[in-house]
Amino acid sequence: MAGVTRPLRVLIVDDDALVRAGLSMMLDGAGGITVAGEAADGDEVPAAADAHAPDVVLMDLRMPRVDGVTATRRLRARANPPEVIVLTTFDSDEDILHALRAGAGGFLLKDTPPAQIVQAVRQVAAGDPILSPRVTRRLMDRAVTRAGAYQRARAALAGLSARENEVVLQIARGRSNAEIAAELFMSVATVKAHVSSVLSKLGLDNRTQIALLAHDAGLA
Repeated sequence: MAGVTRPLRVLIVDDDALVRAGLSMMLDGAGGITVAGEAADGDEVPAAADAHAPDVVLMDLRMPRVDGVTATRRLRARANPPEVIVLTTFDSDEDILHALRAGAGGFLLKDTPPAQIVQAVRQVAAGDPILSPRVTRRLMDRAVTRAGAYQRARAALAGLSARENEVVLQIARGRSNAEIAAELFMSVATVKAHVSSVLSKLGLDNRTQIALLAHDAGLA
């Protein structure tokens, strides 16, 4: 029927059956979201993604056979991959950065309130990254740990146009496409075109990786 959109399909990946059950109950009770399937380990993700065609995957980080970072990287390398939100109890700098660099569009801790997890699913499905506030603060406070990281990031951004760099800065500040459009006086379609161009030029997978590069370059 015209005007009717299908529910967002979510795949839950966690080796704890109780966690899967709790998340499934919570998400199935939210409007416009359905739990399409579950997987108990990262090695089950490809088959589960094929079987259930999720829009968003909630991915645990530590699993016995294949960890969440590896599963995320493999999933995001596929054609037309779903978005991934890492949902974990672990929040070390390395855990966060490895997950985001693997292509995760979000990183949430398991003590995140249910309403915020539901909102995160909707937000990431719409193309906007989401991070727990504690994770955001850690990334903002994180010093550049490799001597060449700053120079490499600046060199990469130097290949962008002035307008593309303006969009990169707004992405690093956590702005949505609509907010960027209003700030830079352009249409949302133009913002999306700039974002696509930036991703292509930099060889990146999503907006979160753009933000990380901007942080490495000292822009935000």
